[in-house]
Amino acid sequence: MTELAKEFGVSRKTAYKWVARYRERGMTGLVDESRRPASSPMQTSAELAFEAVDLRKKHPSWGPKKIASALARRHPKEDTPSMSTVARILKHAGLMKRRTRRSSGGVPMRAPEFVAKAPNDLWTVDFKGWWRTLDGEKCEPLTIRDAHSRFVLSIRLMERTRTEDVRPIFEELFKRYGLPTAIQSDNGPPFASVRAPQGLTKLSSWWVSLGVLVVRSRPGCPQDNGGHERMHVDMRIDLQDNASATVEAQQRACDDWVTTFNYERPHEALGMKVPADVYRPSERRLSRYVIGGFPDGCTMSKVTTDGKLRYGDRKIFLSHGVGGHRVGLQLVGELVHVWLYHVLLGSFHAFDEYDGFEPYVPHEDGPIPPTMSPGAAVSPSPA
Repeated sequence: MTELAKEFGVSRKTAYKWVARYRERGMTGLVDESRRPASSPMQTSAELAFEAVDLRKKHPSWGPKKIASALARRHPKEDTPSMSTVARILKHAGLMKRRTRRSSGGVPMRAPEFVAKAPNDLWTVDFKGWWRTLDGEKCEPLTIRDAHSRFVLSIRLMERTRTEDVRPIFEELFKRYGLPTAIQSDNGPPFASVRAPQGLTKLSSWWVSLGVLVVRSRPGCPQDNGGHERMHVDMRIDLQDNASATVEAQQRACDDWVTTFNYERPHEALGMKVPADVYRPSERRLSRYVIGGFPDGCTMSKVTTDGKLRYGDRKIFLSHGVGGHRVGLQLVGELVHVWLYHVLLGSFHAFDEYDGFEPYVPHEDGPIPPTMSPGAAVSPSPA
């Protein structure tokens, strides 16, 4: 038997089984038998299966858990199907929709299409890779520049990269240079969050509330902000490779470098002019403007600090990044579109309490995200 099993490539146990079948039933014993179990104690009766399907059709919002519970209450003395069995029944009946994870809409799919044709059309911002001073302290520069003129607005060494630390620097720049039309950043904090609607964080939501258009580079595509990255190369050669003794000395070196870059270094792209020859402060001053601009037909609502929106008796979570802001609710058919000024965040069903907030997701080959002109959202203050 050992040699026979080896010749046919089976175990001895299998060989003994086939020989026993042949001795018992002859050639008919060599036919493959069904592998179906002799009994199915978990099998659901046809009546209960039909009843589960009927409950689903009568109550489309009921899931397997509710239906299984309802069947158990209706038939307390019977072995009713479990939640997983009900789910399988509904799936076979075509009544279970496959739930896919909702995309946040926070990842840009296309290269930025914004073109800076004049000073303050577009500011670019980033954190340059950190280095250490000679005494071992960490230097992490926040760099902000005007894309059209190449004028460096600020290089600030940061201890932390949170919104609370970065926002005061932008407040200072807005007061000094005015408001840009747009600001471009990468997808890292505190500028953007790939999990938030339209990638908006507390910082970038604040920019939007000022009428500024938020532009973001694609992940892993430094060429989308090539001019800014090229400036970082110059900083590495001039500043990082010649690190100062202390952070204070390094900040002074950065300030001197900005002065040289803006007022002394000619740029071929500017016709050998220096950035200061081209740059002019914006006419949109922070202290003279107030925000209006929502799409027509919107009703205003305040988002709570924890990112929730109250709609009737419902509390709908939007995003922590828009917490504390006013949003516009625009009813279109059965959907409520949620706008943060000129930016469409997403929508939810007006009448289905089980429907949650669905972030707006622009696709690579689809339409450009609906926005209003940022300039239309800004008007002079009567004061």
